[in-house]
Amino acid sequence: MAINHFSIRVYGILFDDNKRILVSDEFIRGHYFTKFPGGGLELGEGTRDCLKREFKEETFLDVEVGNHLYTTDYFQPSVFNPSDQIISIYYFVEAKDVSNLAVKTKIFDFEPHQVADPKAQSEVLRWVEWNEFNEDAVSLPIDKIVVHMLKASMS
Repeated sequence: MAINHFSIRVYGILFDDNKRILVSDEFIRGHYFTKFPGGGLELGEGTRDCLKREFKEETFLDVEVGNHLYTTDYFQPSVFNPSDQIISIYYFVEAKDVSNLAVKTKIFDFEPHQVADPKAQSEVLRWVEWNEFNEDAVSLPIDKIVVHMLKASMS
């Protein structure tokens, strides 16, 4: 199969004071995913600026981008379009105050109107306890690698 495009995605790893990690439960084109907050790099944008913008859009938080954790080092086709290649970049991020962050406590806890249109896209945020955080806590293949790396480095 010929690869037509590639998409660069930038994601943030955010812990709170209780060692919980932030994930985004998303409904995209009729499918449910859990992933790290972040998104697509725009032309003319640096990866750190992209992550700051994405966090502001998705969480309304101003974050400081910290150390680089991982960049995809293998071929990964897009879940949505197998003729596109995904390159994902992960950084640790910090936020001064997460007390006003709108979060859910259950996975895929969407309001009915958020998932009524199968062509629509919605997202809700959720904290995952560190002791419950594992590769099954996220949906995307590259995120699973990052979870494994986090658990190995912090055990």
